[in-house]
Amino acid sequence: MQTSQPRLSFWQIWNVSFGFLGVQFGFALQNANVSRILTGLGADLHSLSLFWLVAPIMGLIVQPIVGSASDRTWNRLGRRRPFIFGGAIAAFIGMILLPNAPIFVAFLAPMIMGALMVALMDASFNVCFQPFRSLVSDMVPASQRNVGYSVQSLLINIGAVIGSILPFVLTNVIGLENTAQMGEVAPSVVWAFYIGATVLLGTVIWTVIRTKEYEPEEYNRYKGLDADTAEPQEAKAPLSQRIGEFFKLVRDMPKTMKQLAVVQFFSWFALFIMWVYTTPAITQHIWNIDKKWYDPEYLASVGTVPESISIAMGAAGDWVGILFAAYSVFAAIFSIFLAKLADTLSRKTVYAGALILGGLSYVSFLAFQDLTMVNVNLLITEVTVPVGAVKLLIPMIGVGIAWAAILAMPYAMLAGSLPANKTGVYMGIFNFTVAAPQIVSGLTAGWILSSVFNNDAKYIIVVAGISMLIGAIAVFFVKETDMHTANATQGVE
Repeated sequence: MQTSQPRLSFWQIWNVSFGFLGVQFGFALQNANVSRILTGLGADLHSLSLFWLVAPIMGLIVQPIVGSASDRTWNRLGRRRPFIFGGAIAAFIGMILLPNAPIFVAFLAPMIMGALMVALMDASFNVCFQPFRSLVSDMVPASQRNVGYSVQSLLINIGAVIGSILPFVLTNVIGLENTAQMGEVAPSVVWAFYIGATVLLGTVIWTVIRTKEYEPEEYNRYKGLDADTAEPQEAKAPLSQRIGEFFKLVRDMPKTMKQLAVVQFFSWFALFIMWVYTTPAITQHIWNIDKKWYDPEYLASVGTVPESISIAMGAAGDWVGILFAAYSVFAAIFSIFLAKLADTLSRKTVYAGALILGGLSYVSFLAFQDLTMVNVNLLITEVTVPVGAVKLLIPMIGVGIAWAAILAMPYAMLAGSLPANKTGVYMGIFNFTVAAPQIVSGLTAGWILSSVFNNDAKYIIVVAGISMLIGAIAVFFVKETDMHTANATQGVE
């Protein structure tokens, strides 16, 4: 009887995470376009980050619940796959409905409808995210963990590249309009969400079909669990007891998780700012559009947005997709070398170095303003943009390297310190370290932008850079452990 967990082929590891490509495709569409959609539906810069709070709040609520539930689930479809598949179906529905928010104006204000659809999408994405992280920990042996999470990071970034660039392609190659009046969504964005929803569902179905999870007995044997320590499948305990057990888990979380939480706070605080404010930042800083065009009161006073302003905002919005695709390309490339680098230099060294590059790249945003217009050949099409927009591709290298590390290194460092029978719930709890800093960022970034920087959005990007540099310092205080290797060797939990 085999007691050690079998090694997986490259394509088996690929199939385990392939659905994450589609989930990230949808997530990238959201990141690059939700600010654009909500601004078009009437949100100002101060409130924009508040609408984005929906995402981390959904993660905070959903992931621990799904994590705990998936730890206790063993059925014909598996342990994690039922949640991945169910989340994909719900996300598909949300992605179809979000760009059509103005259609439902007879029932709800477009802004409220848009916020509700963002909530549905984010809740669904989170139902998928957490089980995917746990599926890698379940299926991939400790000796291949760096490879497993690096492949997942690669697939995430392939999906992010395609999702980020899609509205640009639909406008500049297919010919769909990328502009819209207040209260509307540009046709290129609408169709991008339709395509993204289809890709998301298709890739998740691939993972569900092509990945066979271990039976309970196999899993327990490979993870060094015995009948007493394995998670029992019994009737649900009373709610009060389950809540008590949950808070006990939080209180007793591994030390490595607590230390990584500090790193996560400063990393995700920075990322949230980037996703929310890159569009207004480059519209103001690179396209030289006055900040008054982000003020709903001013817009109401003038009645109609001039065509030149709409065109510039549409072009800036499309270019954000290019920038986000660029950092995802660099992240995907770096992901190829990430496992080898981590094995050679140590996870902590690679993680900290990546965050330093990311932080410096955000700060350098200030140095790239150049309003001179230039014709750029992007192979699939040619566009005319400010030189500063092209130069912003340089800091995207550092942002991409940081993003690849953030997607892989914390989970690779954490996985070995978690009890094998509670991986799902602890991965869900670990999402607090992703959601909480975004909530703090959402509650404070808008105030900082309006009160400290007078709505000059480029400076809030610098704040993101400083935050990420602090996160890099915190990495060196993390101490790693590996319970799984010890348990498999000793045969005890």
